[in-house]
Amino acid sequence: MKRAELIIATSLVPLDFLAILLAGFAAYSLRFHPFFIDIRPVIFSFAPERYAAVLVPVSILWIAVFAFAGLYTIGQQHLGKEILRIFLASAASMALVFSLLFFSRSFFESRFIVLAGWIFGILFISMERVSIRWLQRTLLAFGIGEHRIVIIGKNKTSETLAETFRTNPRMGHRVVARFDTFDEKIKEQILSLKHQHIVDEILLTDSNLSRDIVLDLLALTDTEHLGFKYTADLFATAIGRTDISTYSGIPVLKVKKTPLEGWGAIYKRGFDIVGASFLLLLSSPILLITSVVIFCESGRPILFQNTRVGERGRLFQTLKFRSMKQAFSIGEQKGFGDQKHALALEAELIRTSSKKQGPVYKIMNDPRITRIGTFLRKYSIDELPQLFNVLFGTMSLVGPRPHQPREVAKYADHQRKVHLVRPGITGLAQISGRSDLDFQEEVRLDTYYIEHWGPWLDFVILLKTPLVVLFRKGAY
Repeated sequence: MKRAELIIATSLVPLDFLAILLAGFAAYSLRFHPFFIDIRPVIFSFAPERYAAVLVPVSILWIAVFAFAGLYTIGQQHLGKEILRIFLASAASMALVFSLLFFSRSFFESRFIVLAGWIFGILFISMERVSIRWLQRTLLAFGIGEHRIVIIGKNKTSETLAETFRTNPRMGHRVVARFDTFDEKIKEQILSLKHQHIVDEILLTDSNLSRDIVLDLLALTDTEHLGFKYTADLFATAIGRTDISTYSGIPVLKVKKTPLEGWGAIYKRGFDIVGASFLLLLSSPILLITSVVIFCESGRPILFQNTRVGERGRLFQTLKFRSMKQAFSIGEQKGFGDQKHALALEAELIRTSSKKQGPVYKIMNDPRITRIGTFLRKYSIDELPQLFNVLFGTMSLVGPRPHQPREVAKYADHQRKVHLVRPGITGLAQISGRSDLDFQEEVRLDTYYIEHWGPWLDFVILLKTPLVVLFRKGAY
């Protein structure tokens, strides 16, 4: 999913809302214009304040109908079909409004305003949508929001799609390479294109490739965070988590690797911002007291910054309260000790005291931890500053646990799927065993979360987190 598409799709809601409000006020102004008053005198009283109180909920209702009509689907629709949907959805909205008018006599005298508002609404929203399309095309001319595709397959379908994308740049798809099949040599070429930031989607048009080859291709798209689409006979398609589009009469299916695409991602981001802001306000006394205690016990720095791997493999600095003695802390922060010695000690502790096997380590009875640090870790207070990471957009309230680059380097290919989404302060793995889970089980739970995400699942995880922190073991 391209970020430009998400931004534009998100902006449509407030822009449509504004267009409807403007249409409503234009209709109101028109009704009270001297020209129309001369034609039909105003025999009712409808103060602007009272009108605004009616217009706002009507506008919200209109937006809700638009949402049900699919007018906020991410990705471009055919302009003619979009205008038709706007007309039909607006008609449905007005039908609901007139139904309300039927049961409220006080509104009957303003039917002209309702009708004029409906006409202006269709006009203003259509003009707004055309303007958005112009903006999209302008951005596409600079390569912003463009889908850069590698087509795999040697058949008429691949030729038709390549020609369609070439001759219709407004579709926002550009073919950067075409391969007849997929093998190790082609894989290396795709990896090279990915590392040069030249490709972001794979389109498979050959339905005759063996199952093993297709699975290898899917694994590559998971590992490298590439989109995956394929063509198929509509009567031979098992549609799971897929979206379908048609280009030149050819059905193309996009595999949705997680519900956290499109509006799912937008909803979750909004929830994160509101939730993190509320939790920061709620926990501000704890943050202040903890900062003072750490400073009194061992001085600065109070916060510990550590590089972690986030969404789509991007590196970011996670924030925690420092729970280790400065001499043994690893990083480039001022006040830390000799890094060569600190790294050597950590390597020895991992070898002798790590409870976990595999890419991720977890040291039991770590001698490097301060007295207050033991308490902070036990109750996960050291992770509260990560609420700022959530506000910065590098983390989420709920998601897979973020790991260090040196740990991620040891991942198997299938384990990299956890980077499809933002890492979280808490998550399904954390409430299922905290640090007691082995890495493979942690990945399994995180993968389940990614594939089955929903608002209710986030709510349950957040609800269970404080109970797990207070009453279960598993923090070291």
